[in-house]
Amino acid sequence: MLGVSALLLSGCGAAPEEEAEGSSEAAASSDFTGCIVSDAGGWDDRSFNQSTYEGLMAAKDALGIETREVESKDASDYTNNVNSTVDAGCDLTVTVGFLLSDATKDAAEANPDTNFAIVDDNAIELDNVKPIIYDTAQAAFLAGYVAAGTTQTGTVATYGGMNIPTVTIFMEGFADGIEYYNEENGTDVKLLGSDSFVDSFDNRAAGKTLTQNFINEGADIIMPVAGPVGLGTMEAVVEANDGGKDVKAVWVDSDGYETAGIGQEYILTSVMKLMGDAVENIVTESAEGNFSAEPYVGTLENGGVDLAPFHDQEGNVPEEVKTAIEDLKAKIIDGEIKVESKSSPQQ
Repeated sequence: MLGVSALLLSGCGAAPEEEAEGSSEAAASSDFTGCIVSDAGGWDDRSFNQSTYEGLMAAKDALGIETREVESKDASDYTNNVNSTVDAGCDLTVTVGFLLSDATKDAAEANPDTNFAIVDDNAIELDNVKPIIYDTAQAAFLAGYVAAGTTQTGTVATYGGMNIPTVTIFMEGFADGIEYYNEENGTDVKLLGSDSFVDSFDNRAAGKTLTQNFINEGADIIMPVAGPVGLGTMEAVVEANDGGKDVKAVWVDSDGYETAGIGQEYILTSVMKLMGDAVENIVTESAEGNFSAEPYVGTLENGGVDLAPFHDQEGNVPEEVKTAIEDLKAKIIDGEIKVESKSSPQQ
């Protein structure tokens, strides 16, 4: 936007002081360095790391800022990786995920003149740390309702990568949506796996095995909340469909139809956290000198979370379910329906 503004002013014969102001803003952006540290899933996790990275890259393209990306292989990397961005002179470092909370807090306390933003954590109360959090239960509630209204076997399933709030919030919202569907329609759709975790965000084989177990128990819709582990679920779903079964998946974080890269034709919908948009806006504000530690909370109302389109599964979702989802979304936004997960962010 700054570049476009400068071109327009130049083309209109702007006054010298206006040109100088535009040049000053451009120079400020070019002197700004935005950095990012991943969780263990890496930049190509087709989930929260990738979405956050794309937000930083969008800001880089729009503003011409410098960037630095540091990828964590496992938890032992977090502290060194966050500290490395400080040593590199980063003006803003975005850390991706609840598990980087301690490393982020320590670095922020030791470097009060450096700003940080952390995705999926609201535990750090410092003037130089901005939480980026999401009330994902709202969108997951809608996904649970869709799953309950679409299942052919009357059994669906979910599981998590790790038993942490940013995972369980999806699972709890999903369960609540299924319960609401049952109450409203007099049905008894069963949910498997509500207390199942594979204790990993990268053990794809574990996700596949667990999904196969769910399918063997009758589940025909499975929602993994486990980053790249979910690709194991997609492998199991593809194999089940190749074997003559009708099995679908619900993806999380991003629109899996666009990002999963395997079995997307079997993705019923996705519970999206629009992390890229939030990160781009926060980096832009910081580059313009407007950093704020006030938490960003993504909701259905502000578009921070949402339900993805049904894509190839459009014809398999009953029309009455589609109508109900629009009504439920409006009621959640208006406060008529309160989706209250114990993992929801405290605002």
